[in-house]
Amino acid sequence: MSQFLTALIASVSILAVILATDLGRRRLTTARMLRSVLVVVIVVPLFVHSFPTTGNDVSLQLAGVGAGVIAGLVAAALLPARRDGDGEIRTVGGVGYALVWIILSAARVLFAYGSEHWFGEGIIRFSIDNKLSGQDVYANALLFMSLAMVLTRTTVLVSRRQRLRTDQAGVRDGLLEVPLTRP
Repeated sequence: MSQFLTALIASVSILAVILATDLGRRRLTTARMLRSVLVVVIVVPLFVHSFPTTGNDVSLQLAGVGAGVIAGLVAAALLPARRDGDGEIRTVGGVGYALVWIILSAARVLFAYGSEHWFGEGIIRFSIDNKLSGQDVYANALLFMSLAMVLTRTTVLVSRRQRLRTDQAGVRDGLLEVPLTRP
């Protein structure tokens, strides 16, 4: 399967689930968070056929992971979690959140398309100059970026939910500490 088709299927699948589960005002449930992780867990093994380790292959794949972590943190910053008056923890995903996912998904697909149709010779030259083994390393880096982005966003949401639950338990049990102020 071509790098473009791999990027297209993976990006559209992940994007559809993320936007369907996060846009608007949504309850923050374990099932909701696991849906997006499940899609990535299914998509990655379908499209990662090898793990190139020669030359600088591992470095490029790790760069994909790093970019995904940063993008996941940016996306999570645009998905605030709050406790409602009814005690439910909810997130609010707006236009900014959607744009982060749409732009990065489109960029991955465009890079894959461009490497096959627009700048294939440049990618080959870049790969030789930088000791990259070829097409699989780029496909993996893009998929690992998607995986890291989803896992980072999910980790931040789990952390926020735990913090909001702990804050609520402290208030309910009278254990909430009041910060001391200096005179």
